[in-house]
Amino acid sequence: MAYNLIGKDFVPVDVTAKVTGRAKYAEDFRADGMVFCKSLTSPIPHAKIRRIDTSAALKIKGVLGILTADDVPQFPPPQPPILAKDEVFFVGEPILAVAAEAIEAIKIDFEQLPHVTDPLESLFPGGPDARSNGNVAGAQINLQTVKWEAGDFAAAGDDKLPLGKPAEQWSYGDLDAGFKAAKLVIEESFVSGGLAHHPMETRSAMAYWQGGKCILHGSNQSHTAAVPNIARLIGIKPEDLVLVAEFCGGGFGSKIPGYPNMAIAALLSKKINRPVMHRISRIEEYGIGSARPSFQGRVKLGFAADGKILAADLYIVQENGPHIGGGDFRAAGNALSILYQPSAMRWRAVPVLTNTPPVGPQRGPGENQLTPLIEPMIDKAARELGIDRFAIRRSNAPESSSKMGADQGPVTSAFQKEALDKGAEMFKWEEKKKKSGQRVGTKVTGVGIGQGYHSAGSNGFDGIVRITSDGKLHVHTGVGNLGTYSHSGTARVAAEVLNYAWDNVIIERGDSRRGLPWNSNQAGSLTASTQSRTMWVAALDAKQKLVEIAAQVLGGAPGDYDLGNEKVVSKADPSKSITYAQAAQKAVELGGKFSGKEAPKDINPVTVHGLGMIAGSGLIGVAKDNLPRVGVTPGLTTTFVELQLDVETGKIDILDMLCVADCGTVLHPQGLANQIRGGNVMGIGMAMFERHVYDPKLGLPANTLLYQSKPPTYLDVPAEIGWGAADKADPQNPVGVKGVGEPVQGSGAAAVTSAISDALGGHLFNRTPVSLDMILNFLSKRPQAHKPLQINTV
Repeated sequence: MAYNLIGKDFVPVDVTAKVTGRAKYAEDFRADGMVFCKSLTSPIPHAKIRRIDTSAALKIKGVLGILTADDVPQFPPPQPPILAKDEVFFVGEPILAVAAEAIEAIKIDFEQLPHVTDPLESLFPGGPDARSNGNVAGAQINLQTVKWEAGDFAAAGDDKLPLGKPAEQWSYGDLDAGFKAAKLVIEESFVSGGLAHHPMETRSAMAYWQGGKCILHGSNQSHTAAVPNIARLIGIKPEDLVLVAEFCGGGFGSKIPGYPNMAIAALLSKKINRPVMHRISRIEEYGIGSARPSFQGRVKLGFAADGKILAADLYIVQENGPHIGGGDFRAAGNALSILYQPSAMRWRAVPVLTNTPPVGPQRGPGENQLTPLIEPMIDKAARELGIDRFAIRRSNAPESSSKMGADQGPVTSAFQKEALDKGAEMFKWEEKKKKSGQRVGTKVTGVGIGQGYHSAGSNGFDGIVRITSDGKLHVHTGVGNLGTYSHSGTARVAAEVLNYAWDNVIIERGDSRRGLPWNSNQAGSLTASTQSRTMWVAALDAKQKLVEIAAQVLGGAPGDYDLGNEKVVSKADPSKSITYAQAAQKAVELGGKFSGKEAPKDINPVTVHGLGMIAGSGLIGVAKDNLPRVGVTPGLTTTFVELQLDVETGKIDILDMLCVADCGTVLHPQGLANQIRGGNVMGIGMAMFERHVYDPKLGLPANTLLYQSKPPTYLDVPAEIGWGAADKADPQNPVGVKGVGEPVQGSGAAAVTSAISDALGGHLFNRTPVSLDMILNFLSKRPQAHKPLQINTV
């Protein structure tokens, strides 16, 4: 379908502010009488808090107040607390906050407790637990104590994951029959390293109270979807919170629905009756900023002679941090089921609590840990079966009729084969694969393919658009500013439906006082698909009201009119028309549904509240997305990589990298290109550099700072990362779009690990990141510095 705006490049509304430095982040705001506060955090990984003595600090001149756990709302464990009360669970956990420089004067008496940095240590009989009341917990998994049998560990040995009792499991098909029929069976244990999010903007927050409402400036990747949770943390009603979050300096999943730290500034401000800025340092960000969890896993894959996967058996032990953690372990199972379409599959998992930083979603949670480890195994199968490495992936790739997950449910569309084909053509796979293993001097070439998946769409949220008497279209969006420009890209759907020139569109966002609707989290690649739907239904509601007003003003029935260029035109007589500006003026006169004075019965209370702020100011289109949607909307990607590995130094140079996305209709080509490039750069970091390192005896972190965490630099990535799109519309989205921000990291990381394995003759490290010392140890036939299943180590 031809569009005027969709699929065209444009300059998003916030770009100028960002590149000129005028964008204001949470730490840039000030208020009269504002004071700064500082957190006192735990210096040890696990301890009981016997006593806190603040008497000396309170005597220091200028100390305005101290916030402790007794001053904040409490939540049942293992939910993360705002401030630790009786027990601390990781180095860096906030215990209290002081509105002055007085941290050193506060004395805390700790009783140190056993700590855990490796889940397998906790699962061993008699092993230490991360909490006094349990060692296993997760979303929908109650806090409990789980210990495996010593025989489980003895049977596995040092190089295989023990297969003890799982906390969750599912299966479909006849697994035993699948393995029995297989021509080739590959079974491997693996480790995926955990890593910090480390967004450029730490999670500083500023808050004050005015007229009974809390005005909070915070760094958050979602907006209206986060308001109820942040209000819960502060202990107020959602309508009493004004969230100002126009810009977010990175989140990657760690700033989705709001987080406990956001409440500290608000609660201390209320206590001392002054605006409070809670400034977070880089080291503090490492502790409270959430992390991608490590996996210790084991997988068994059964292949037919033609490469089709007949059976898959996956077990995941997730390092879950000290609290409720994330659902990565579940997502990994879904990823294996959709990307490789095994005829039969079993998935088992257990999330184990550890005294390491809290974990949560990071770009492609679960899926992106798994594929960099599975893809080299797919290469191994191709080599042993004598099948082209591209061909084996294509034969297992999902189609729109494919099923996935425990219930073998449907997908809305899947064009992974088309993405593979386009990528192979653009990358020149047939030529590049001939370079595999070629050596020039000390450098050997490796080529690899990686795939990625993440669910990429939802439904059931609300949209608001408003036409004012000056003829402008105001698109009200509760979408946060994660850096993807989806707040603007999806707004163009409304402008498209209403035949608006983009220059006449104003995007209202970033401040709860701007009349914002209930929208989805900016996470999980949801926004493009989900919010294009809400924009569509809100614009259709506005369109209906425009033609109804035209019929009232010009005569006839609403069906006699259509939309022209910012005016309503008679189908029979184009000379009969009213402008959008005139229609907006009439809507204000009519009131009721036309001006937002009457709200649809099915919209969310957050939308009702936002609508009340703008009712009577123009013609308002407001609606809930009740469009049909059946099945999971999958975002799918494929990355191709050519690299050179120096067999003397272990250094890797990535020469060529290209990624193709199955993301449905492309909303914003330039935005998609940036998503693909940025995600693949993060994939390089995940595959080669980034990981947590802990002293197993002391439980202390060794790489808390940004440079110590080793994110990739310009010197580590190719000068250009190519991109493309399958450009096949998803039939269950009104404009055909799907999200794709998450899987690009996974496919990028997987293509790199695939290419490294290829350069080394098919060797499987079964571990990420693949560090330089691991490569050199392999080349020199020395043992690795770590045990096969050890995590949080160099």
